[in-house]
Amino acid sequence: MEKIKIRNEKNTDYEATEMIIKKAFWNLYVPGCSEHYLAHILRSHEDFVPELDLVIEADNKIIGNIMYTKSRLADETGNIKNILTFGPVCIAPEYQRRGYGKALMEYSFERAAGLGYEAIVIFGSPANYVARGFKSCKKFNVSVENGVFPTAMLVKELKIGALSGHKWTYSQSSAFEFDENTAQRYMDNDSRFIRKTLPAQEEFYILSNSVIR
Repeated sequence: MEKIKIRNEKNTDYEATEMIIKKAFWNLYVPGCSEHYLAHILRSHEDFVPELDLVIEADNKIIGNIMYTKSRLADETGNIKNILTFGPVCIAPEYQRRGYGKALMEYSFERAAGLGYEAIVIFGSPANYVARGFKSCKKFNVSVENGVFPTAMLVKELKIGALSGHKWTYSQSSAFEFDENTAQRYMDNDSRFIRKTLPAQEEFYILSNSVIR
C-alpha cells in the first residue's frame, strides 16, 4: 500500500470527491447511483459533521472519502442519545481491496470517539463491515420505528457498553430524504456512465428488504 494521507475535505475537493463516489457506486446497488448526489447535498445539511468529512490520498491524489451525519437513538423512556451515521463511504475502484477503506474507517472511528460520540449506526452489507466491529442491530436492541430489526442495520459502539440496558429506536437524519429522480440527473452528462441492470443489484434488494426475527 502506497503512503497515504487522511485529511478533512476542502471546498476545492468537492468535484473530485463526487466523481470518485459516482465511479465507486455506479450500477453497484441499482442501475446508476445517487450516492454522489447525497454527498453534494449533505455538506449543507444541519446534521452534517464537517469534522468527520474526510478524504484519503494515495499517489498524491484523492482516492476515497467518508462522510458522517448526526442521527439519534431514543430509549424506552424517551431519552435521546445523539449518535452518528456514515455514508457515503468509498474507495475508487482501482484502489479497492488494498487496505485503504480499512485505514479510512478506523481513522474516522478514532476521531469520532475523540469528539465524544459513543455509537455509529449504518445500513450496509454485513460482509463489508463486521470486520470493522459492526454487529447486528438486534444484538444492541436497536430497531427502527416500527420495532423491526432490519438485516442491513448495523451498530458499532465507540464506547463499550454505551447502549447496554436499554431498548433503542433509531431515527435517521432527514438528509437522506431526497428525490431519487433529481439524484439520478445529477452529473448525468458523462457518456462513460451507462445505466445497467446487474445480478448483484438483486442481492442488494433482498438484503435491504429483509429483517431479523
